[in-house]
Amino acid sequence: MARGTGKGAATLFEAAGLADTAPRPLADRLRPQTLDEVIGQDHLLGEGLLGRMVGAGRLTSVIFWGPPGTGKTTVARLLAEVTDLHFEQLSAIQSGVADLRKVFDAAKAKREAGRGTLLFIDEIHRFNRSQQDAFLPHMEDGTIVLVGATTENPSFELNSALLSRASVLTFKRLDEAALEALIQRAEAHEGRKLPLDDEARATLISMADGDGRGLINLVEDVFLSVPPGSKTVVDPEGLGRLVQRRAPIYDKGQDGHYNLISALHKSVRGSDPDAALYWLARMFAGGEDPLYIARRLVRMAVEDIGMADPAALLQANAAKDAYDFLGSPEGELALAQATVYLATAPKSNAAYMAFKASARVAQESGSLLPPKHILNAPTKLMEQEGYGEGYTYDHNEAEGFSGQDYFPEQMERQHFYAPTDRGYEAEVRAWLERWAEIRAKRAGEA
Repeated sequence: MARGTGKGAATLFEAAGLADTAPRPLADRLRPQTLDEVIGQDHLLGEGLLGRMVGAGRLTSVIFWGPPGTGKTTVARLLAEVTDLHFEQLSAIQSGVADLRKVFDAAKAKREAGRGTLLFIDEIHRFNRSQQDAFLPHMEDGTIVLVGATTENPSFELNSALLSRASVLTFKRLDEAALEALIQRAEAHEGRKLPLDDEARATLISMADGDGRGLINLVEDVFLSVPPGSKTVVDPEGLGRLVQRRAPIYDKGQDGHYNLISALHKSVRGSDPDAALYWLARMFAGGEDPLYIARRLVRMAVEDIGMADPAALLQANAAKDAYDFLGSPEGELALAQATVYLATAPKSNAAYMAFKASARVAQESGSLLPPKHILNAPTKLMEQEGYGEGYTYDHNEAEGFSGQDYFPEQMERQHFYAPTDRGYEAEVRAWLERWAEIRAKRAGEA
């Protein structure tokens, strides 16, 4: 269990005055000391919900949702200070029910002594359902104010009971202006400019990928690599030698995975090959399984393109086979080519919607038999029962079309497939319209 860091909670190390002289990472030294110093979350502070809570002097339980390095832990600590709550921190990765009980018991004792407790749970989505339920009575009776932090979508990862008792506040990925402000803060603290040219400075900001803590760590690496007083000015190539580029934030089993595949799918559906290629490249950079991407491309071909361009399915399957044959990185080009083909193909979900409609009717209609005239009669008994009687062989008819009814006799004719006028499907539509005319004519003659 993490040590409480509220007022009066100093360790012997701190009491001896050694904490200030001990080596500390730059990110820790630059940690904001007041809420006003927090960068990039103005929508929550000031006039935002947290700002209004602080102004009213009453803090309620909240869930902080956002990417790493956006200030969730720092804001929680500062909220405890400005509301005079004892700060207690646990990590859901390292803690269990026993740790929670200790915190709850200590919080009850503090409450009886007249002081509340802000319990900060990092990675709260890592707690299972029963562990999350353990918070509920203590939130309701005011023993704790819960502040949970998560990088995952709370709607999917947290109990509805917990969410009903806490407000979800979204922390935003830090933009370029916020990251530039952090660099300037680091420069002021170090008393010197970062030894980078303008292009390298922009590259450094890009490397941070919206993570403020990650940016400060990169800045510290640069400062340590170029001693004070040096006339060296580092360009982007030199920066690449000094610091390690951060891997893109991408968890293949969590939100990053689903967000990016959704972005790729919708870019293809929206006929934007440039955006589709960008999201495809992001997934490759994040280490996504290329065969998973290939399967999704096949799905796009049948769901969003369908009969408007039947060759789309062939292209998607061919790309999958090419990747299987070539492997990485050469096979990735085949997936990129398929992505461009799908994005630029005419779109239709008519077959997809037709199948969904037919599945619904099939479910509702039960076990109706096919009409007897389209059933084979391999035995004398079946022939006597009328199987196959009246069947017309379409190839012997004018235009190769008989216009017979193939639905169950107890069911009226259904219309599921409504082709668009895009791509190959426009031709299909013309054929269906012609066949409908023939069918209506022959029905009238009958």
